[in-house]
Amino acid sequence: MMSTNKGKDVAEGSSSASAAAADQQQLKQAQPAQLSRYESQKRRDWNTFGQYLRNQRPPVALSQSNSNHVLDFLRYLDQFGKTKVHLQGCVFFGQPEPPGPCTCPLRQAWGSLDALIGRLRAAYEENGGLPETNPFASGAIRVYLREVRDSQAKARGIPYKKKKKKRNLLKANLDHNPNFTMHQS
Repeated sequence: MMSTNKGKDVAEGSSSASAAAADQQQLKQAQPAQLSRYESQKRRDWNTFGQYLRNQRPPVALSQSNSNHVLDFLRYLDQFGKTKVHLQGCVFFGQPEPPGPCTCPLRQAWGSLDALIGRLRAAYEENGGLPETNPFASGAIRVYLREVRDSQAKARGIPYKKKKKKRNLLKANLDHNPNFTMHQS
């Protein structure tokens, strides 16, 4: 008698466990998925850019924005920067670790601006923009970012070095062994 009750308890337990799993599945479907840190930042950046355009006089529609609006936005963000960028006349210009304080401005770091543009470039296309008309992908933006990178590197006295891409194995073999051929016999 006990064994039949035990089996019944196990059967009821499994059905209630499957019901709980079904409830959990319904909850997951009802709640939007938790966004990754990157996706959250991208959404926040996109909303900030949209708000910036709405605050312009006259307001600018997202569909009407161009690279000049993006450049103005990047310059606007400089006021919130935390990176000291020494000016040409500063006694600390070109010193990686200045020994004292100065009155040079705080700016957005090049790496932050570069990452921001990458997120906004992706967000533009995800929100229906065409790659051909993406203002974040324009040559003017690339030039601006390059100038910011170079000027900040010069102000800190640290030259910017592009990270080298890993070469593929075949190219490495050809470079190090001139007798190497693809069809060795």
